[in-house]
Amino acid sequence: MNKVIARLTLLLALLALLLAACGSKGSSDGSASSSPSASPIASPAASAAVSPYGDTGGLKLPLVDKPTTLTWMMISDHTNMNESMLAKEIEKRTGIKLDIQAYPAASYMEKLRVVLASGKLPDIFHGLSPAEVNKMGVQGALTPINPYLDKLPNFKKLYVDNKDNSWVMKSWSDDKNNLYTWPIYGLQRDVNHGFLFRKDVFDKLGIKEWTTTDEFYQALKKLKEAYPQSYPFASKYKEAIFEVLAFGWGIGSHNGVFPAYYDEQAKTWKLAYTAPEYKAMLDFMKKLFNEGLLDPEFITDTDASWTSKMTTNKAFVTFDWIGRMEAFANQVKSQMPDYNLRYGNPVGPTGHVRSLPRIDNVGLAVANNANKETALKLLDYLTSPSGASLVTMGVEGETYKLENGKPVYSELKDAPTVDINVLQKKYGLWANAMYLRPDKRSVYFNFTAKEQEAQDKIVKSNKFETPDPMPKFTDEETKTLADLKVSLDKAAQEFSTKYIMKKEMSDADWTQWLQSAEKLGASKFVGAYNAAQKRYDEIK
Repeated sequence: MNKVIARLTLLLALLALLLAACGSKGSSDGSASSSPSASPIASPAASAAVSPYGDTGGLKLPLVDKPTTLTWMMISDHTNMNESMLAKEIEKRTGIKLDIQAYPAASYMEKLRVVLASGKLPDIFHGLSPAEVNKMGVQGALTPINPYLDKLPNFKKLYVDNKDNSWVMKSWSDDKNNLYTWPIYGLQRDVNHGFLFRKDVFDKLGIKEWTTTDEFYQALKKLKEAYPQSYPFASKYKEAIFEVLAFGWGIGSHNGVFPAYYDEQAKTWKLAYTAPEYKAMLDFMKKLFNEGLLDPEFITDTDASWTSKMTTNKAFVTFDWIGRMEAFANQVKSQMPDYNLRYGNPVGPTGHVRSLPRIDNVGLAVANNANKETALKLLDYLTSPSGASLVTMGVEGETYKLENGKPVYSELKDAPTVDINVLQKKYGLWANAMYLRPDKRSVYFNFTAKEQEAQDKIVKSNKFETPDPMPKFTDEETKTLADLKVSLDKAAQEFSTKYIMKKEMSDADWTQWLQSAEKLGASKFVGAYNAAQKRYDEIK
């Protein structure tokens, strides 16, 4: 369970910051979406309620017939959220006054634990794992969403009536099919990570961008010939590189469940660490390492040392966040004005990249108290096109005006860049876990020319790996998976590193590893996934 909580905490921190460190036009060093649409939220059917505030999806504003205050605990570095334009506009439109209890990401989870232990829950909060949310729901502390579907038209349309999204009702609900967590839809961009390469150096040497794995290998060889002291392919991912590259070999897993992955053809869950494709990936990395094409410090490189290599002609290809293309170019523009880092094709026999979630779960939940129905209706409004535009763009004609379909903020015309962090500080926009359905016109979905090239390269050719299903586990299965994953990860990472770096290791060592993995519980680990998948498939 601790592993699950840790991943949830990391996701929350990323969602809270969304590029607090990088801050380029709202880009994030986080995930990207498999959603194909980059257009504004589409208008719903004509039956939707007519409102001066735009498309509410069927909700009638205001949401209450008397002044109501809701408490909302969230991650934010801004302590004045109650005085923000966003909070005031929500009150104006819905009649609901928000008492926002904001805490920085670094201390939020600790504070949340204290609040939960006190038994005095805020009306709305986020931060727990799906298992924890369901446990609190079964105990009666949280409000299930499904009994109120007739009063939540936006939720119903998006997560019940839409067959592509209705899996959340099965995957995230408890054993009695009660759903206690409110999803976030469409947060991720299509492409946020991938192979990056120094196009200026490629062009100088007459090297074409690779389209196959062998062409990638040949390109690295030519780079090594031209720059003998370099190691053309560098990585900052340490042991996580094995997970990062796995999608190119068809054994990557979504939703943070690696090393489990779902084989769509066999319709069964398997363990990546023991798959033949994993060995093929290791063999490829071993070849690169032996020929001096892979940085020998790929397991130990820090961000600083990796950055130095990528900006001083010691390495020319890497795997990272797309915002790095502009960041590195800006960093070295005085010394290397021709520096040109670009997004490259995927590497591996599948030619695929990770499909990032269209729907995210940050444990957004509503307390089971007198305000529960009002709180659920507020979340439903924020899920509507009207609420989505308010939370992620502001108020048209007041905070921004549209130019060429994009918001322009006159009050921020002198800001070096207008990203989501600037918008949160100025207006309270992009408040954490309030952006339940971001408007695609928001600055977060603005791309530089290089970033747009990355989107087009993957989206137009549909190079996304098929997302895995999301079965739900029993408490016993959750404990089994958490316990086995620790030992399997540790042993697999140690074996993989040695296999690549030691020339003498060969097929016999791989066979021995398969036996070791079985002793560590490989079959039991995969068995838990397949048992959960069987139950999932049987749910009508």
